[in-house]
Amino acid sequence: MTITAPAPSPAAHDVLAIAARRTPLSKRHPSLLPLARFVHRERRHLDWLVSSTAWAATRSEENLPVRVKQHGSLLLRQLGDAEMWLQHNKITNLRLAAAETDGIVVRPGETFSFNKVVGDCTARKGYVEGMRLSNGEATPGVGGGICQLANLLHWMFLHSPLTIVERSEHSFDPFPDNGRVLPWGVGCSIVYPYLDLVVRNDTPHTFQLRTWVGEKHLRGELRADTPIGVAYHVDARGEEFLRVPSGEVYRRNEIWRTLIDTRTGTAYAEECVKRNCALVKYLPEEHRIRDVAQE
Repeated sequence: MTITAPAPSPAAHDVLAIAARRTPLSKRHPSLLPLARFVHRERRHLDWLVSSTAWAATRSEENLPVRVKQHGSLLLRQLGDAEMWLQHNKITNLRLAAAETDGIVVRPGETFSFNKVVGDCTARKGYVEGMRLSNGEATPGVGGGICQLANLLHWMFLHSPLTIVERSEHSFDPFPDNGRVLPWGVGCSIVYPYLDLVVRNDTPHTFQLRTWVGEKHLRGELRADTPIGVAYHVDARGEEFLRVPSGEVYRRNEIWRTLIDTRTGTAYAEECVKRNCALVKYLPEEHRIRDVAQE
């Protein structure tokens, strides 16, 4: 079996280094935050304007014949002390955003951008206040909650040969794992237009997204025009909680993907697709925490 991995996971002393540089300049100097956002927005709009990228924009209501991956994520889940009204509002936002991604076709050579397809989630378009995760805090904000749709898409992309070009994760772990279905560390952070989920189709296959809001779940399917010949198993490894001398707790793990030949059922390759390390915003069970200072 072929095994592909990046450099080894950060040792405990590396987590200390991550903790030391965690606070961004804009948080140490809040007055710079509007300027930083403006610069990021304008840079992304300029990139879109001058880019020669073939962006996926075609939509088809007729399903492609092969279902590559399907997934459903629970719409309402108790998340620590988070207000449930924000989660109910989130459903409205997810209906609007899922309608934008539903049916999108990604042909060979094309690139899918979540932000280009969904657009800016404004009140004028019908979006309401949902829960937004920003600068380490969960706060109400118009369009909040659409990250759940990006999370679902990213999970399906991980089970396909599509190339993930861009994906921004949250720099903190906001809630305990109550009811978690997917491994921690496969989520996405979406901020229009500069924090995006982008995938490119480097294969000879055409892919299609189907996304919708059901009674209790956000639903999605990734479909293709022909069988792709490989299945994928994605799991988290090496997960642990580390407490640094300041008292802050960090969570880390690795996300691995196993490639399986669908004709024989044989696993023939493994690859580490992501290493995660994030500040924990809740108190994990004490027996799960390892003190870095004791090493």
